[in-house]
Amino acid sequence: MSNKIDLEIKVPLNWSAVPLRKYLQLIKDMETYKDTPEAIDAALLYHLCDVKPEHINKLDISIYTDIREKLYKLMSIKDSPLKRKIKIGDKKYGFEPNLGEMEYGAYLDLMKYKEVKIDENWAEMMSILYRPIKSEVGALYEINTYNGKLDKEKFLDVTMDVHFGAMFFFLNISTDLLNSTQNSLKKELLSKVHSLNTTLTKSGLDTQRFTNLVKEIS
Repeated sequence: MSNKIDLEIKVPLNWSAVPLRKYLQLIKDMETYKDTPEAIDAALLYHLCDVKPEHINKLDISIYTDIREKLYKLMSIKDSPLKRKIKIGDKKYGFEPNLGEMEYGAYLDLMKYKEVKIDENWAEMMSILYRPIKSEVGALYEINTYNGKLDKEKFLDVTMDVHFGAMFFFLNISTDLLNSTQNSLKKELLSKVHSLNTTLTKSGLDTQRFTNLVKEIS
């Protein structure tokens, strides 16, 4: 009796076919079984192609090898252009139009995350970066004011081409944004230290703690 089975296997060739929810599950399993190549292959087929582990050994070697090569090629693709407008359900969302002029609350909430990477916190970051579009004219658009509410569930079903595009765009520009903010804060503190220096010295207070604060920000 043959052990072969008939399966309809859909192999994703680009990230537009893979939602964040699946990708996070895949990355978690790949980290868990990082020292076992066979388990990593099984995780790829299971999460990306919906092939159950018990069915993998029943695949023809040629089919298995072909699928494996395509999935490894997919995993090597991480770059994607930023999609400024996306649709989730029946609602349109827009990427923060100007990161340099974003609302202070949104900036603070983004900066609380230690790393810019696609992990369990990424969907929350996306709900800050993308908000419902309230008006648009051609390529120009305006998004809702940031209210501090995070809706990560919506972004778990958004596909990875959107997520990779946003991640690399934000990663590149956030460094400049953070440096600009720190330099501005540093100048403000230096100005305050300078103006208070004479008064503090006359009062016998130690100005070193203000200077140290500036150095910590540098």
